[in-house]
Amino acid sequence: MRVSTTLTAGLVSVVASGSLAQDAGAARWFAISPAAIFETGDSWTEGGVVHRLYGVQACLRGTSFTNASGVRRDCGEASLAMLVALIRDLQPQCHRAAAPSNSRTVFVFCVATRSGGAGAGSRIDLGTAMIASGFGFASLATDGRPVHQPYFVAQQVAARAKAGLWAYPDTPEPNAIILRSLRDSVPMGSPNLTAPR
Repeated sequence: MRVSTTLTAGLVSVVASGSLAQDAGAARWFAISPAAIFETGDSWTEGGVVHRLYGVQACLRGTSFTNASGVRRDCGEASLAMLVALIRDLQPQCHRAAAPSNSRTVFVFCVATRSGGAGAGSRIDLGTAMIASGFGFASLATDGRPVHQPYFVAQQVAARAKAGLWAYPDTPEPNAIILRSLRDSVPMGSPNLTAPR
């Protein structure tokens, strides 16, 4: 699947700020290796380390939607296919955003610079590209607030435009599933989880 130049030229990069910028100076930019193993539409494993796009939530594997031909498809696989296609087409450079202690997971943000066409010189944030294309979602914290507000804005625009998975009314929105699962697993009145707003 080739990403259209109209889509990629129209996307604007997200400027990292706050906690992202604090950790950004400590690490170097790196390309995603051709040997990377893609596991979900928001993560891959490379050298025994899981790299996950900061602020992006892919559709969950094992959930499904009905495409325009009436065929049921795995939603997580659709997100995964778009992530691989964007990485192949854009060849972004990634930077470490955060790494929880005692974890083999590293949160990253990835940016590509267009070298030609109408968008020559423009920067494309991979997280924004996933979400604006309608194949990724803005991650939410346990209180229901967006982890990264610009991604939530991109999601609202994609939803209104019925881009990607938003075109199908039965697309299972992953954040709703995750938050519902968290609420169901935490005893009532627990201070560890508040209801989404």
